[in-house]
Amino acid sequence: MKKQLLVLLIAIFIGFGAHAQTKSSETNVLVLIYSQNGGTYKMAKAIAEGIQEYPNTKATLKRVPSINTKEKLNAEVEKLPVATIEELANYDGIAFGSPVHFANISADMNYFFSQSIPLWTSRTLEGKPATVFMSAGSGAGKEAAILSFWNILASHGMVIVPTGIRGTATLDKTVPQGNTPFGATSLAGSTGTRPSQSELNLAKEQGKALARVASGLKNTENIKSVKTTSAETKSDINKTLKDNNIVLPEAPKPVGNYVPFTISDHKVYINQVALKDGKILNPGKVGATVTEDQAKEATYQTMLNVIAVLKEACGGDLNKVKQCVQLTGYFNTTPEYTQHAGLMNSASNLTALVFGEKGKHARATIGAASLPINSAVEIQAIFEIE
Repeated sequence: MKKQLLVLLIAIFIGFGAHAQTKSSETNVLVLIYSQNGGTYKMAKAIAEGIQEYPNTKATLKRVPSINTKEKLNAEVEKLPVATIEELANYDGIAFGSPVHFANISADMNYFFSQSIPLWTSRTLEGKPATVFMSAGSGAGKEAAILSFWNILASHGMVIVPTGIRGTATLDKTVPQGNTPFGATSLAGSTGTRPSQSELNLAKEQGKALARVASGLKNTENIKSVKTTSAETKSDINKTLKDNNIVLPEAPKPVGNYVPFTISDHKVYINQVALKDGKILNPGKVGATVTEDQAKEATYQTMLNVIAVLKEACGGDLNKVKQCVQLTGYFNTTPEYTQHAGLMNSASNLTALVFGEKGKHARATIGAASLPINSAVEIQAIFEIE
């Protein structure tokens, strides 16, 4: 009898352990908008409400920064936290909202996405679900605006979630509506309360649909990640590079009385600048002759050089890397420049993409009056290897 009871208890604990492994964590969805007068903001609140009605899902509402810092915004919109382009990687799904400007998205939202080149090159947003909602004064160009936004999201490989005919059965057909099968919109210039209740209802349904897709994709990934045996699955860095179309350059050669790397107590020490094909990529000073996008591109190239040298240090096998310990970025900037961390994210994102959990590192970013051979960036890296 005791033996049977022991077997039963073991079975219960095994079953509980398996359930704990497959239980999904909270799904986090971002609602990101540009809104000046508050119309898009009201739609965003309905989107967020729909998101949070879906089980175990959280909505975070933020805005993109205004191009014109002196622009007067709606009081409620002004209180919203401002998002950074890098944080888009932290969410399981994103709903984008913007007013319609000449059958296109707002200049502010467009400028925000112009900073997404590092996310695009590292394929950070690939596979994340996204949806678009808008507000139009006259109603003209709203569908063209949504479709133009889809072009940006498709370029990032995001999974686009449209509204279809969702929620149309409950529309108040006596009131002019701005709704489309691509995404909820508000006919802001029409009479009556705007957005209308029907427009808000459809926005709510759109948010719920996005939450459903985001939660489903997240749970699928969680199931895939559950270990089916006690042995730890070992990732192949070479496969990761191939799957993400990352081609390492030839490791730069020293041009002085030094070596490209040193190894001490299983630690590899590397310093590299933005060298590409024998020339410095985007040379100059950030904030003067080098734009932020150019600096991010140079930072990405510099980190590629670091990984190329690291491969040599590992005898050609990057699978020997146990941990990225520290990255330090030095940036050639004007004295008043302060956005060094945003530039360094290009290197951090690449490292995390290539090495996964082993790529999570401590980091420092430092401004410099000048750097060797007029490079906009220099990166010092410390890795632990087998």
